Amino acid sequence: MSVRELVVLGTASQVPTRHRNHNGYLLRWDGEGILFDPGEGTQRQMLRAGVAAHDLNRICVTHFHGDHSLGLAGVIQRINLDQVPHEVTAHYPRSGRRFFDRLRYATAYRETVTLTEAPVDSDGVLAVTPAYTLDAHRLSHPVESYGYRLTEPDGRRMLPERLAAHGIKGPDVGRVQREGSLNGVPLDAVSEIRRGQRFAFVMDTRLCEGVHALAEGCDLLVIESTFLDEDERLATDHGHLTAGQAARAARDAGVRHLVLTHFSQRYSDPEEFERQARAAGYEGELTVAHDLLRVPVPKRR
Repeated sequence: MSVRELVVLGTASQVPTRHRNHNGYLLRWDGEGILFDPGEGTQRQMLRAGVAAHDLNRICVTHFHGDHSLGLAGVIQRINLDQVPHEVTAHYPRSGRRFFDRLRYATAYRETVTLTEAPVDSDGVLAVTPAYTLDAHRLSHPVESYGYRLTEPDGRRMLPERLAAHGIKGPDVGRVQREGSLNGVPLDAVSEIRRGQRFAFVMDTRLCEGVHALAEGCDLLVIESTFLDEDERLATDHGHLTAGQAARAARDAGVRHLVLTHFSQRYSDPEEFERQARAAGYEGELTVAHDLLRVPVPKRR
Protein backbone atom coordinates (compact mmCIF):
# COMPACT_ATOMS: atom_id res chain seq x y z
CA MET A 1 0.00 0.00 0.00
CA SER A 2 1.43 3.39 -0.96
CA VAL A 3 2.09 5.95 1.78
CA ARG A 4 2.41 9.66 1.17
CA GLU A 5 3.11 11.64 4.30
CA LEU A 6 5.39 14.24 5.85
CA VAL A 7 7.27 13.21 8.99
CA VAL A 8 8.38 16.30 10.91
CA LEU A 9 11.66 15.70 12.73
CA GLY A 10 12.45 19.23 13.89
CA THR A 11 10.90 22.70 13.72
CA ALA A 12 13.26 25.19 15.39
CA SER A 13 15.08 28.03 13.69
CA GLN A 14 18.67 29.01 14.45
CA VAL A 15 18.86 27.32 17.87
CA PRO A 16 16.96 24.31 19.22
CA THR A 17 14.74 24.64 22.29
CA ARG A 18 13.61 22.20 24.96
CA HIS A 19 10.65 21.27 22.77
CA ARG A 20 11.94 21.86 19.23
CA ASN A 21 14.86 20.17 17.52
CA HIS A 22 16.74 21.75 14.65
CA ASN A 23 15.10 21.27 11.24
CA GLY A 24 14.49 17.91 9.61
CA TYR A 25 11.63 16.69 7.42
CA LEU A 26 11.07 13.35 5.71
CA LEU A 27 8.63 13.04 2.84
CA ARG A 28 7.44 9.49 2.30
CA TRP A 29 6.26 9.18 -1.29
CA ASP A 30 5.12 5.65 -2.04
CA GLY A 31 8.29 3.57 -1.76
CA GLU A 32 10.75 6.47 -1.54
CA GLY A 33 11.91 8.75 1.24
CA ILE A 34 13.21 12.27 0.68
CA LEU A 35 14.97 13.91 3.64
CA PHE A 36 14.93 17.71 3.65
CA ASP A 37 17.31 19.96 5.62
CA PRO A 38 18.79 17.61 8.22
CA GLY A 39 19.84 19.91 11.04
CA GLU A 40 21.75 18.95 14.15
CA GLY A 41 20.14 16.02 15.98
CA THR A 42 18.33 14.63 12.93
CA GLN A 43 19.72 11.12 13.40
CA ARG A 44 18.24 10.93 16.91
CA GLN A 45 14.93 12.40 15.74
CA MET A 46 14.76 9.76 13.02
CA LEU A 47 15.06 7.11 15.72
CA ARG A 48 12.28 8.69 17.76
CA ALA A 49 10.03 8.95 14.69
CA GLY A 50 10.64 5.39 13.51
CA VAL A 51 12.54 6.48 10.41
CA ALA A 52 15.35 4.16 9.34
CA ALA A 53 18.42 4.96 7.24
CA HIS A 54 17.07 2.44 4.71
CA ASP A 55 14.07 4.75 4.20
CA LEU A 56 16.23 7.45 2.59
CA ASN A 57 16.57 7.74 -1.18
CA ARG A 58 17.31 11.46 -1.51
CA ILE A 59 18.63 14.24 0.69
CA CYS A 60 17.69 17.80 -0.27
CA VAL A 61 19.46 20.71 1.43
CA THR A 62 18.04 24.18 0.84
CA HIS A 63 21.13 26.07 2.08
CA PHE A 64 24.14 25.78 4.34
CA HIS A 65 23.15 27.43 7.57
CA GLY A 66 23.76 25.08 10.48
CA ASP A 67 20.14 24.56 11.52
CA HIS A 68 19.49 23.11 8.05
CA SER A 69 22.63 21.07 7.46
CA LEU A 70 24.69 20.19 10.55
CA GLY A 71 22.93 16.83 10.78
CA LEU A 72 24.32 15.76 7.41
CA ALA A 73 27.45 14.27 8.95
CA GLY A 74 25.53 11.91 11.21
CA VAL A 75 22.93 10.98 8.59
CA ILE A 76 25.56 10.19 5.94
CA GLN A 77 27.59 8.10 8.35
CA ARG A 78 24.43 6.28 9.47
CA ILE A 79 23.43 5.24 5.96
CA ASN A 80 26.94 3.83 5.55
CA LEU A 81 26.94 2.13 8.96
CA ASP A 82 23.61 0.47 8.13
CA GLN A 83 24.86 -0.41 4.63
CA VAL A 84 21.81 0.94 2.83
CA PRO A 85 21.58 -1.25 -0.31
CA HIS A 86 20.39 1.40 -2.74
CA GLU A 87 21.88 4.60 -4.13
CA VAL A 88 21.18 7.80 -2.19
CA THR A 89 21.24 11.11 -4.07
CA ALA A 90 22.10 14.42 -2.40
CA HIS A 91 20.94 17.78 -3.79
CA TYR A 92 22.33 21.05 -2.41
CA PRO A 93 23.37 24.50 -3.69
CA ARG A 94 26.54 24.09 -5.74
CA SER A 95 28.03 27.19 -4.10
CA GLY A 96 28.01 25.26 -0.80
CA ARG A 97 29.92 22.24 -2.07
CA ARG A 98 32.82 22.92 0.29
CA PHE A 99 30.42 22.74 3.24
CA PHE A 100 28.90 19.51 1.97
CA ASP A 101 32.34 18.00 1.54
CA ARG A 102 33.36 18.98 5.06
CA LEU A 103 30.19 17.48 6.53
CA ARG A 104 30.39 14.34 4.41
CA TYR A 105 33.93 13.69 5.62
CA ALA A 106 33.72 15.31 9.05
CA THR A 107 35.24 12.21 10.71
CA ALA A 108 36.64 8.85 9.70
CA TYR A 109 34.23 6.07 8.68
CA ARG A 110 33.98 3.29 6.13
CA GLU A 111 31.99 4.17 3.01
CA THR A 112 29.69 1.33 1.98
CA VAL A 113 26.95 3.20 0.14
CA THR A 114 26.76 4.92 -3.24
CA LEU A 115 26.07 8.54 -2.34
CA THR A 116 25.63 10.52 -5.55
CA GLU A 117 26.01 14.28 -5.38
CA ALA A 118 23.76 16.32 -7.69
CA PRO A 119 24.38 19.99 -6.85
CA VAL A 120 21.86 22.68 -7.80
CA ASP A 121 22.96 25.88 -9.51
CA SER A 122 19.81 27.16 -11.24
CA ASP A 123 16.05 26.80 -11.38
CA GLY A 124 14.91 23.65 -13.12
CA VAL A 125 14.33 19.93 -13.07
CA LEU A 126 16.63 17.85 -10.87
CA ALA A 127 15.19 14.37 -11.35
CA VAL A 128 12.43 12.58 -13.22
CA THR A 129 11.10 9.24 -11.97
CA PRO A 130 7.91 7.33 -12.77
CA ALA A 131 6.46 8.61 -9.48
CA TYR A 132 7.45 12.28 -9.57
CA THR A 133 9.46 15.11 -11.06
CA LEU A 134 11.69 17.00 -8.61
CA ASP A 135 12.63 20.58 -9.41
CA ALA A 136 14.19 23.53 -7.61
CA HIS A 137 13.64 27.29 -7.49
CA ARG A 138 15.99 29.95 -6.15
CA LEU A 139 14.91 31.72 -2.97
CA SER A 140 15.95 35.04 -1.37
CA HIS A 141 18.23 34.58 1.64
CA PRO A 142 21.64 35.98 2.68
CA VAL A 143 23.26 32.77 1.41
CA GLU A 144 22.29 30.90 -1.76
CA SER A 145 19.13 28.92 -1.08
CA TYR A 146 16.76 26.76 -3.12
CA GLY A 147 13.30 25.40 -2.46
CA TYR A 148 12.18 22.04 -3.80
CA ARG A 149 8.97 20.95 -5.50
CA LEU A 150 7.73 17.44 -6.26
CA THR A 151 5.09 16.90 -8.94
CA GLU A 152 3.36 13.62 -9.68
CA PRO A 153 2.56 12.97 -13.37
CA ASP A 154 -1.07 13.42 -14.31
CA GLY A 155 -3.01 10.21 -14.70
CA ARG A 156 -6.44 9.06 -15.83
CA ARG A 157 -9.60 8.53 -13.83
CA MET A 158 -12.09 6.11 -15.40
CA LEU A 159 -15.73 7.24 -15.20
CA PRO A 160 -18.10 4.32 -14.42
CA GLU A 161 -21.21 6.00 -15.80
CA ARG A 162 -19.57 6.71 -19.15
CA LEU A 163 -18.09 3.22 -19.34
CA ALA A 164 -21.55 1.78 -18.72
CA ALA A 165 -23.11 4.05 -21.35
CA HIS A 166 -20.68 2.64 -23.94
CA GLY A 167 -21.07 -0.94 -22.73
CA ILE A 168 -17.44 -1.20 -21.62
CA LYS A 169 -16.89 -3.47 -18.63
CA GLY A 170 -14.62 -6.15 -17.21
CA PRO A 171 -11.30 -6.71 -19.06
CA ASP A 172 -12.34 -4.18 -21.70
CA VAL A 173 -11.79 -1.36 -19.19
CA GLY A 174 -8.12 -2.26 -19.08
CA ARG A 175 -7.97 -2.57 -22.85
CA VAL A 176 -9.31 0.92 -23.50
CA GLN A 177 -6.80 2.28 -20.96
CA ARG A 178 -3.87 0.52 -22.60
CA GLU A 179 -4.85 0.99 -26.23
CA GLY A 180 -6.44 4.45 -26.10
CA SER A 181 -9.69 3.37 -27.76
CA LEU A 182 -12.00 0.38 -28.06
CA ASN A 183 -14.53 -0.33 -30.82
CA GLY A 184 -14.41 3.32 -31.87
CA VAL A 185 -14.78 4.67 -28.32
CA PRO A 186 -11.80 6.90 -27.43
CA LEU A 187 -10.32 6.90 -23.95
CA ASP A 188 -11.27 10.57 -23.53
CA ALA A 189 -14.94 9.62 -23.84
CA VAL A 190 -14.88 7.35 -20.77
CA SER A 191 -12.28 9.03 -18.55
CA GLU A 192 -10.88 12.35 -17.37
CA ILE A 193 -7.49 13.71 -16.38
CA ARG A 194 -6.53 12.89 -12.79
CA ARG A 195 -4.30 15.72 -11.66
CA GLY A 196 -1.04 14.60 -10.12
CA GLN A 197 -0.32 15.58 -6.53
CA ARG A 198 2.10 18.39 -5.74
CA PHE A 199 4.35 19.01 -2.74
CA ALA A 200 6.71 21.90 -2.04
CA PHE A 201 9.34 22.64 0.58
CA VAL A 202 10.19 26.31 1.17
CA MET A 203 12.68 27.28 3.82
CA ASP A 204 14.61 30.43 4.69
CA THR A 205 13.58 33.19 2.31
CA ARG A 206 12.00 36.56 1.87
CA LEU A 207 8.96 36.79 -0.38
CA CYS A 208 10.17 36.31 -3.94
CA GLU A 209 9.15 34.77 -7.25
CA GLY A 210 10.58 31.42 -6.16
CA VAL A 211 8.16 31.19 -3.25
CA HIS A 212 5.17 31.67 -5.52
CA ALA A 213 6.46 29.26 -8.19
CA LEU A 214 7.06 26.53 -5.61
CA ALA A 215 3.71 26.99 -3.87
CA GLU A 216 1.51 27.15 -6.98
CA GLY A 217 -1.30 24.57 -6.81
CA CYS A 218 0.31 22.51 -4.06
CA ASP A 219 -1.61 19.83 -2.21
CA LEU A 220 0.88 20.13 0.67
CA LEU A 221 3.16 23.11 1.25
CA VAL A 222 5.80 23.12 4.00
CA ILE A 223 6.98 26.69 4.50
CA GLU A 224 8.97 28.63 7.03
CA SER A 225 7.26 31.25 9.19
CA THR A 226 10.11 32.26 11.45
CA PHE A 227 8.51 35.49 12.65
CA LEU A 228 5.11 36.87 13.57
CA ASP A 229 3.73 39.75 11.53
CA GLU A 230 4.66 42.45 14.02
CA ASP A 231 8.30 41.57 13.34
CA GLU A 232 8.04 41.80 9.55
CA ARG A 233 10.92 44.26 9.25
CA LEU A 234 13.15 41.91 11.21
CA ALA A 235 12.05 39.04 8.96
CA THR A 236 12.94 40.98 5.82
CA ASP A 237 16.31 42.06 7.20
CA HIS A 238 17.28 38.46 7.97
CA GLY A 239 15.76 36.85 4.88
CA HIS A 240 12.71 35.19 6.41
CA LEU A 241 8.91 35.10 6.25
CA THR A 242 6.22 35.95 8.75
CA ALA A 243 3.17 33.80 9.42
CA GLY A 244 0.97 36.22 7.49
CA GLN A 245 3.31 36.38 4.50
CA ALA A 246 3.53 32.59 4.28
CA ALA A 247 -0.25 32.26 4.56
CA ARG A 248 -0.95 34.87 1.89
CA ALA A 249 1.45 33.13 -0.48
CA ALA A 250 -0.36 29.85 0.17
CA ARG A 251 -3.77 31.49 -0.26
CA ASP A 252 -2.83 33.07 -3.57
CA ALA A 253 -1.31 29.79 -4.82
CA GLY A 254 -4.41 27.71 -4.01
CA VAL A 255 -2.57 25.48 -1.51
CA ARG A 256 -4.81 22.80 0.01
CA HIS A 257 -2.82 22.03 3.18
CA LEU A 258 -0.37 24.54 4.65
CA VAL A 259 2.29 23.47 7.16
CA LEU A 260 4.01 26.31 9.01
CA THR A 261 7.37 25.59 10.63
CA HIS A 262 10.87 26.97 11.48
CA PHE A 263 9.81 29.09 14.45
CA SER A 264 12.00 31.61 16.24
CA GLN A 265 12.70 30.77 19.86
CA ARG A 266 11.51 34.25 20.84
CA TYR A 267 7.85 33.15 20.65
CA SER A 268 6.15 31.05 23.32
CA ASP A 269 2.64 30.71 21.88
CA PRO A 270 2.50 28.54 18.70
CA GLU A 271 -1.22 29.22 18.31
CA GLU A 272 -0.45 32.83 17.41
CA PHE A 273 1.05 31.62 14.12
CA GLU A 274 -2.25 29.97 13.26
CA ARG A 275 -4.24 33.03 14.26
CA GLN A 276 -2.15 35.29 12.05
CA ALA A 277 -2.28 32.83 9.14
CA ARG A 278 -6.06 32.76 9.32
CA ALA A 279 -6.21 36.55 9.64
CA ALA A 280 -4.20 36.72 6.40
CA GLY A 281 -7.05 34.95 4.61
CA TYR A 282 -5.83 31.38 4.27
CA GLU A 283 -8.88 29.09 4.47
CA GLY A 284 -7.44 25.67 3.64
CA GLU A 285 -6.21 23.01 6.03
CA LEU A 286 -3.57 24.46 8.31
CA THR A 287 -1.00 22.83 10.58
CA VAL A 288 1.42 24.57 12.93
CA ALA A 289 4.13 21.93 13.00
CA HIS A 290 5.68 20.37 16.07
CA ASP A 291 8.42 17.77 16.34
CA LEU A 292 7.54 14.15 15.48
CA LEU A 293 4.28 15.17 13.81
CA ARG A 294 3.00 13.15 10.85
CA VAL A 295 1.03 14.98 8.15
CA PRO A 296 -0.63 12.96 5.36
CA VAL A 297 -0.59 14.33 1.83
CA PRO A 298 -4.23 15.26 1.11
CA LYS A 299 -6.22 12.74 -0.89
CA ARG A 300 -6.83 13.57 -4.50
CA ARG A 301 -9.88 15.66 -5.23
